[in-house]
Amino acid sequence: MNYRIIPFDEAYRVDIIDLWGKVFEYQDAHNSPELSLQHKLDHSPELLLIAVEEEELCGAVMGGYDGHRGWIYSLAVAPEYRGQGIGAELMQAIEDKLTAQGAVKINLQLIGHNRELVRFYEKLGYMTEDRISLGKKIVVKNN
Repeated sequence: MNYRIIPFDEAYRVDIIDLWGKVFEYQDAHNSPELSLQHKLDHSPELLLIAVEEEELCGAVMGGYDGHRGWIYSLAVAPEYRGQGIGAELMQAIEDKLTAQGAVKINLQLIGHNRELVRFYEKLGYMTEDRISLGKKIVVKNN
């Protein structure tokens, strides 16, 4: 396998949207791959990295930085490329970017049905913390 990790490249926009749609299967409109990608490109696109082999997208990771903590918002590896270290390398690359920006801690959250991924992240040094995660959906009203 001869893949490389690079910053977002517009040539892979549709591939990223397709990958996220297949891997995450989000139902809520605010999580649509198109919307998520556009928001990331509008705000700190340098924290969107992709793994490509030749001309094929293998995976993508999206991070964020709030001035104190780094966040991993999404990590996706195409099913046919899993188990080859791409996810771990994408994580290391985004952690390096977040640390360079000043992050003193990096957080991530998993959706409850993805519990099988806990082991993957634990191997990378992440641990389950005693936290309660709350969220609020903001409804955008048309004027």
